[in-house]
Amino acid sequence: MLDMHPKKASPAKVLLSPFGRFIDGMAVRAMFPPGSRAIDFSQPPGEAALLSSDSLSWRIFKNPVSVLIGGITAVILELAEPAVRTGVWEHSSFRKDPLRRLQRTGLAAMMTVYGPRRTAESMIAGVVRRHERIAGTTPDGVAYHASDPELLDWVQATATFGFVTAYSRYASPLSEQEISQAFAEGAQTSRLYGAVNAPASADQWELLLERMLDRLEPSPIILEFLDIMRSRALLPRPLRSLQGLFVRGAVELVPPQIREHIGLKEKYVLRLGDVSLLRLLCAAADNTVLPSSPPAQACRRMGLPEDHLYGR
Repeated sequence: MLDMHPKKASPAKVLLSPFGRFIDGMAVRAMFPPGSRAIDFSQPPGEAALLSSDSLSWRIFKNPVSVLIGGITAVILELAEPAVRTGVWEHSSFRKDPLRRLQRTGLAAMMTVYGPRRTAESMIAGVVRRHERIAGTTPDGVAYHASDPELLDWVQATATFGFVTAYSRYASPLSEQEISQAFAEGAQTSRLYGAVNAPASADQWELLLERMLDRLEPSPIILEFLDIMRSRALLPRPLRSLQGLFVRGAVELVPPQIREHIGLKEKYVLRLGDVSLLRLLCAAADNTVLPSSPPAQACRRMGLPEDHLYGR
């Protein structure tokens, strides 16, 4: 199951120094596409999110490093399913403009967890409408539709698995009970996307994996995606050298039976010291408050201190 490691809680650090403000600004620029309007998660005051501020999801999604790593893991699993892979690769900008696609996906995740309820529900409704227009045929001649509940269940489940596993492995270990709680919270919001049977516990996730294994397959597109994540200029310049590390860390999180099944067993293997560095980076991110980030802004919206989610 998940690899647990001891970690002492550290006090949260609010970035107020000039260097801290630089890091804070860099994180905001990495989230929002150039020319787009940054969303203020601190407004309107007092409006609740889809999930409680005391939820496990609020704690997990505050960590930008583990969210990035877990997001890569989720996409690997999504692309292993032929219908999802065809839909993503043929009906999105991932290949031509991967940065903008990642930013939109990351912003959607932040809005689902931290956004004011009415704004989050409006955004999700827009995603559902776009899915209704996406349909086609896989290279093997199988018809698919992006609003197929079974495909949506897989996409939502892999997202939860990726984010939760990356956080537990590299940032702060989660108990089996907490892992199931995270799946239950994910299932709650997934229904709004049309994923009505997304797994609501770790056991249900394992059952879904067993059912899906025969449908998953290797594809050059998975390798192309990983090459994009490793080599394109996706992160701000000071952080680009870490992209290969994050890809290797993400591949490591893919369940071993799937990693072997889709041909990644011998590729992107973690190097000596990689795990220690990943844990160092994720632990630092887990205890550093970025005042302009959605988690900190959402805390202010709810009348909570900016460091409410840190050091817990």
